[in-house]
Amino acid sequence: MSEAVKSMLAKPIQLADHVAKAAGAALSYRAECTEIKTKAEHLASLLRQAARSDLYERPAARVTEETAQALSKALSLISKCRDHNGILRRLFNIIPAGSFPRVVDQLDNSIQNVSWLIRISSPDNDPDGESDLHGLPNIAQNEPILFLIWDHIAKLHTGSPEARADSASNLASMARDNDHFARKIIEEDGVAPLLRLLKESRDEGREAAARALGYLARDKESVARLVQAGICSVLAKSLKEPPMKVQAVVAWAIGELCAKNPDFQDSFAENHVVRLLVGHVAFETIQEHSKYSIPTAPAKAMSLHSVVLAHTKSVRLGSSDAQNFGPNINSNKNNNNGTGNGLPKPNAPKTHIHSVVQSAMVTNGSVGGTRGRLSEDAETKAQLKAMAAYALWCLAKDNVNICKSITESRALLCFATLLEKGTGEVQKYSALAVMEIARVAEHNLALRQSAFKPSSPAAKAVVEQLLRIVQIGVYDELLLPCITSLGCLARTFQASETRIVGPLVQLLDEREPPVAKEAVIALTKFACTENHLHVTHCKTIIEGGGARHLVQLVYLGDQIQIEALVLLCYVALHVPDSDELEQAGVLAVLLWASKQAHMAQDVKVENLLPEAKARVELFQSRGTR
Repeated sequence: MSEAVKSMLAKPIQLADHVAKAAGAALSYRAECTEIKTKAEHLASLLRQAARSDLYERPAARVTEETAQALSKALSLISKCRDHNGILRRLFNIIPAGSFPRVVDQLDNSIQNVSWLIRISSPDNDPDGESDLHGLPNIAQNEPILFLIWDHIAKLHTGSPEARADSASNLASMARDNDHFARKIIEEDGVAPLLRLLKESRDEGREAAARALGYLARDKESVARLVQAGICSVLAKSLKEPPMKVQAVVAWAIGELCAKNPDFQDSFAENHVVRLLVGHVAFETIQEHSKYSIPTAPAKAMSLHSVVLAHTKSVRLGSSDAQNFGPNINSNKNNNNGTGNGLPKPNAPKTHIHSVVQSAMVTNGSVGGTRGRLSEDAETKAQLKAMAAYALWCLAKDNVNICKSITESRALLCFATLLEKGTGEVQKYSALAVMEIARVAEHNLALRQSAFKPSSPAAKAVVEQLLRIVQIGVYDELLLPCITSLGCLARTFQASETRIVGPLVQLLDEREPPVAKEAVIALTKFACTENHLHVTHCKTIIEGGGARHLVQLVYLGDQIQIEALVLLCYVALHVPDSDELEQAGVLAVLLWASKQAHMAQDVKVENLLPEAKARVELFQSRGTR
């Protein structure tokens, strides 16, 4: 127990002794004073027992403060019963009839509060963790949820492994459902025991603790307090330790903290979280990412990697072998192998490399967690990949250094594979991670040149998958981030890459406004003056029928009028002599827009619109108009 708690208990113990002694010496109201003496002696005994216990400090402070107040009131009352200086003085010290019952009730409440404090602080008094609602302490009558929080945090300190896991789950539910509850858990010192549970407990307890910590990240302030408590290093360490079910929740928690407060992205990066997350994304995704696998204990014999290399020197793996390292995800979607998850059928023959890996794991026990990871079910593996991708997405937001770390690990190739073969959340968060990296690269030349240079196999693979999803054009959770990504990468494409703009133009006719808007924004990045191929791209937009679609959007697209007008201005500015622009009535729409105050005065078009209109007027005859 801390010195602060011991000093807090000293005052009420002294007061209780003083009250008992004074009550025993009372000259009037002897019966009432005797009852107070009994209560005070009981309370003194409990307080001394509490002083020998390892108390939970937050409720202990409240209990001792209220106990001291009750004892002070009792002492003040008893002092009036000791006066023997005559009837006249007693006449002026009249004690109201309700004073004694009120003081007795306050002492009873203090006895109950101290008894509860001892019980929750002593595991031997509640071995089964069943004290949840047995005797709500009076200090929590006005806020019962505070009692529940105290009770669960106390069990995190003193309960059995099962009770600790159960309390962590309950705290997670409370934090998930209510911001106030989450803040209360942090204020009542619930973070430290949750971190200790994540480090030291069984798998069930670790999972519950990680989930609770993730739900406690409600806003910037709460994340700052979690980081101050040391959560970054604990979560990083937990990413290395199986089982995958726990690692998936830990990865999710990292994403939650970074999403709520990006200021601490670098704090996680300093704990090598990016490399660990990439390792989870890469596991069984593509073969060449073996060097990013999660580190295990040093090998006593030949390492798995050495065994594989030794065998593969004399073996040439075909493309069918490489497919066995695709994403392992359950899905009901059709796939060309019939399993719906991008993997070989369950009964398909094992490839040579798969046999080598299995043999190496059996003969080399030092591989440790690798065997366990391979034996995990497909759903758990997919969940870990999804949460690792989610965390990488949140870490990458507006952070050049982390994006650089991700791309240097060649995680882009993993994301490309998961976009192609993954399903559900694995695909979704892979697309979002790529989108965030592309957003950062759009404004950082060095990252753009290193991660998305046209000759890079990883960049090519990513663009292929982004383009495939855009060409399909189905409005789902993948389409918008893929459109955004292509737009952000507009300045990376060479003149020989002519496949990108056309599919984006086709989306201008999309009935879903969010899709059309995102397509317009993406195409603007191809058509703007900053893009050195803007003339070529503008011609491609016109050839794809983009002028006609943009005219309609400027007239009728309520949600995207300004964006469509900006793109139309760039097209008109760079290819003013186009017959298609004349046939689509572009000059007429530019003249109309210049008369609309909300358009002409918009900061995005106030300079661009007059220039585009002048260029078109110069190249198109007034008679034709």
